[in-house]
Amino acid sequence: MDPQWEEIQSLSLGIVAQGRKAVTVEGKRYVYDPFNYLVLSSNLHFQAEILEASARLPFLSFVLQIDPALVRKVSTDMLERRAASFPPVRVDTEPDKCVISALDQDLMGTVLRFLQALSVGPDRRVLAPLYMQEMVYRVLQREQFSRMLHIAAQQAAGNPVAAALTYIRAHLGEPMTVTDMAEQVSLSPSAFSHLFREVTGRSPYQFVKEIRLDRARELLVDGRLAVTEVSRAVGYSSVSHFIKEFRGRFGATPRAYADAQALGEEMRAIRSDAS
Repeated sequence: MDPQWEEIQSLSLGIVAQGRKAVTVEGKRYVYDPFNYLVLSSNLHFQAEILEASARLPFLSFVLQIDPALVRKVSTDMLERRAASFPPVRVDTEPDKCVISALDQDLMGTVLRFLQALSVGPDRRVLAPLYMQEMVYRVLQREQFSRMLHIAAQQAAGNPVAAALTYIRAHLGEPMTVTDMAEQVSLSPSAFSHLFREVTGRSPYQFVKEIRLDRARELLVDGRLAVTEVSRAVGYSSVSHFIKEFRGRFGATPRAYADAQALGEEMRAIRSDAS
């Protein structure tokens, strides 16, 4: 099928049940199928193309619009995340407007329950909203956490928090106070802190710490920097403080975490060669 231009107005989740589809956003092409799902930012104009379909096996998919307020609510409820269970994420100055991720059994099960609930009136009113919340939770559990929060913030009224998030990501390696962040969006520190927590479910300090540690994990797994260099790169002036906070979040020291990840990669490579 020839490519067609489409547009979405809200944060959306796209899932393919059968076939294969490509989405092109700002010149970048994303391909997904029944083994992956797509997260799209709001107010996005993109080109869509069905790559795989036939009369016997037609293309089947759906795009689900997600209320940004639900993303913020669920993220707030996730008070204690064992971050060691999450895969490394790439932290950009500005997150991609379109992201592809693996669709695992937990998320697939939630999607199926949600779709089944839509066919029965009482289930649609009572169960479907619960399954929608579970879907958001499953996505936030994985590598989409900071991206989803950023997109949700972009859709908040006035959007000063989205600007602050962009500033945070661009200055991770520098000293950063609440006053610094508030000045970027022309708010008082107290007003900024209140709005930031309302939108993201976290205080500015807590959010910056999480983003710094997520970035540190990525750099450690990459393996090109020593622990001291990683500490400086993500804005820690004290290596011992960095090690303490990293261990508190990921359950291991930075060096032990990097070594475990490297060993895991070696084992996967050995199994792949053996097969």
